[in-house]
Amino acid sequence: MTQRAYFDWNANALLRPQARAAMEVALDAVGNASSVHAEGRSVRALIEKARAQVAALVGAAPKDVTFTSGATEANTFALTPLIGAPPRDRLFVSAVEHPSVLCGGRFSKDKVEELPVDDDGVVDLAALAKAIARADRPLVSVMLANNETGVVQPLARVAPIVHAAGGLLHVDAVQAPGRMACRIDELDADFVTLSAHKIGGPQGAGALIRRGDRQLDPLVKGGGQERGLRGGTENIAAIAGFGAAAEACATFWREEASRMASLRDRLEAGLHAVTPDAIIFGARVTRLPNTTFFAVPGVKAETAIIAFDLNGIAVSSGAACSSGKVQPSTVLKAMGVAEDLVRGAVRVSLGHSTTEAEIDMFLQTWKLLLGPLLRERRGLAA
Repeated sequence: MTQRAYFDWNANALLRPQARAAMEVALDAVGNASSVHAEGRSVRALIEKARAQVAALVGAAPKDVTFTSGATEANTFALTPLIGAPPRDRLFVSAVEHPSVLCGGRFSKDKVEELPVDDDGVVDLAALAKAIARADRPLVSVMLANNETGVVQPLARVAPIVHAAGGLLHVDAVQAPGRMACRIDELDADFVTLSAHKIGGPQGAGALIRRGDRQLDPLVKGGGQERGLRGGTENIAAIAGFGAAAEACATFWREEASRMASLRDRLEAGLHAVTPDAIIFGARVTRLPNTTFFAVPGVKAETAIIAFDLNGIAVSSGAACSSGKVQPSTVLKAMGVAEDLVRGAVRVSLGHSTTEAEIDMFLQTWKLLLGPLLRERRGLAA
């Protein structure tokens, strides 16, 4: 098989060896974690170990971690009017959130309001303050780092605005661990969503983390699993892998983030050397160290992504939540980016095992593809 280079880590990170090893142990375990016999208790111990590992990643208490099937479920779980009493009366979400947040979770559509962002993709703080002043008990959801642009939101300024208005803050932090600091107390968040497969764990596991004893209406009702907050027999292997990946992230993230930032800068310098008119979205503000979302005027994303793939390189056009379709970025539209650039946006995201050789392969391939892509651009303009 032709050598391939993987640059779609924001969609799915490669499985860490620590996670694989933990999953293999869990797959050999016998018993149901809800059973009281020795086998059941041994499986329960695997879950509680993982719970402590995930909690430690964000500086939370293990009791405040609820495992889910993934981040979409965790977001939907959090976004409910039934958080304590009386219920939350309105939900405010930034315009660049993941679709599972933009749809409003369990709020009715007439109770959901989008908050604008500026042309760098940063939430408009003045608009936030003005909007939530109209609600008695607002719930606000603003992600920590964007999955497409990598832009980091100013949560240190968002949280005081929300809490001063009597609101609660939910943070989708899926893209952050392993790439930047992600501590629930420093974020001053009431709820944080995490995903296993974004940090080198398996697909099919996520978590909602509460700060304190905020009461939530269970999304999945049934048995008493997850302290009565999420019914159903636990996915032991996925949870164990999630915990091991979280521990690895907590141990190595500073070193990995520094490496990724260096590689990203190398990629972007090479990209601009070949195509000076390339536009890197969010480049003027703080971004994740692993993410480059760019467009070259007149070049179609679909054509470029297919060409990269045929040459052994996996990149994407943005969020991987469109059933394999190459669709225009709603994030860029919210940022007011021109339609032709929106349709040409390509995301390159790096990971903990990305190498300099892979960066060089990407740049060499870009040079190779540039001629055909530019010829297509000239043909479109003719």
